[in-house]
Amino acid sequence: MEIVRNFNHDSFGKLRIFYTRVLSLGNGIFKRHCNFLASHSLNVVVGIGSLLSFVFAVVVVYLCLFPGVDPVFQSYQIVSDPKNSSIPIEKCNVFEGKWVPDVTYPLYSASQCPFAERGFSCLANGRRDGGYTKWRWKPNNCDVPRLNARKVLEKLYGKRVVFVGDSLSRTQWESLICMLMSGVDDKRSVYEVNGNKITKQIRFLGVRFSTYNLRIDFYRSVFLVRPSSVPKRAPKRVKSTLRLDLMDDISKEWIDSDVLVFNSGHWWTPTKLFEMGSYFQVGKSLKLGMPINTAFRKALGTWASWVETTVNTNRTSVFFRTFESSHWGGKKRNTCKVTRHPWSKTNGREKSSISDNIVKVIKQMKVSVDLLHVTRMGAFRSDGHVGTWGDNPSVPDCSHWCLPGVPDMWNEILLSRLLPTV
Repeated sequence: MEIVRNFNHDSFGKLRIFYTRVLSLGNGIFKRHCNFLASHSLNVVVGIGSLLSFVFAVVVVYLCLFPGVDPVFQSYQIVSDPKNSSIPIEKCNVFEGKWVPDVTYPLYSASQCPFAERGFSCLANGRRDGGYTKWRWKPNNCDVPRLNARKVLEKLYGKRVVFVGDSLSRTQWESLICMLMSGVDDKRSVYEVNGNKITKQIRFLGVRFSTYNLRIDFYRSVFLVRPSSVPKRAPKRVKSTLRLDLMDDISKEWIDSDVLVFNSGHWWTPTKLFEMGSYFQVGKSLKLGMPINTAFRKALGTWASWVETTVNTNRTSVFFRTFESSHWGGKKRNTCKVTRHPWSKTNGREKSSISDNIVKVIKQMKVSVDLLHVTRMGAFRSDGHVGTWGDNPSVPDCSHWCLPGVPDMWNEILLSRLLPTV
């Protein structure tokens, strides 16, 4: 067992100076009170009362000057040794637990990883507090093995890992690449296969670890199903449709892989659909009145059928990550306040109809799909979002995550499921 202290040298310096001054001042006052008590024995009670009042005032002043005292007490956490975990990780519900401070994190520096796009590199964009990078997810009954990049690379030799989804999928993809690059001696041996810069405008990005003959690819498919043109005789408000019964036309490129990691959900909103003139279609039938939640379930059914009939799950390990908790506030959910520390409670953010639909569909599938149910673990991390430290500081972001940060833990869990012996 190891005790982790989330307390830096500056804090110790301030505390030491403060303590010295208070002690000196307290000694002077105490001496004056002692003289007073010696010459005026009838006022003993008054003298003790004054001294206690002074001590109380010192405590109040300290709390005002050092508001971070509460996190200091919280930071003395016991970090469990994985060897002493109560149950093996393969039998553990790793998504029930809490975040604990761990000064050995982060696992990499975003500024030294060319595949972490600038929009997610919060420290490079001016964020001054790095405390959000020093938290580790601790399941209730086990421990997630810490990344050993070199061993993972050896285990993944000759493999192809594919991420499919929206920008949150791209964040996890970038995170995994940066994590594994820490185990590569020659950084030049890791490169984007088409020489592309990492950007949200490109539908396909692929990074090759040439020493290990490993490919880690990302395909941008925010709905998983196929965007389509406007059918004949459609109302003028219809600018495009989403074919709920057909997979994205680039899905054929995902099949030849050893690992498939999916996500979807953040684009299934009125803002991204109806307000943009995009409506649902099944076959030749336009579904103008179909609710988004119903359409999402229909799309997931199409995806599930595709996996069951097209993907060789004896070779390919399939994962689906649930909805990632956002922390928008205000009545219209349009304000973004990034905290300095994680929330102590989920405050209802662990609830998601999108995640509920994903869970239901996967439970009914005929083949094995590993569910990465990260919704609850993300609900605590109000401190981990991009906020105003992204591409455009004038547009706050309480949906995406800073790198390094929360997505790194998704990947440590992913690797523990994929390679339990590493």
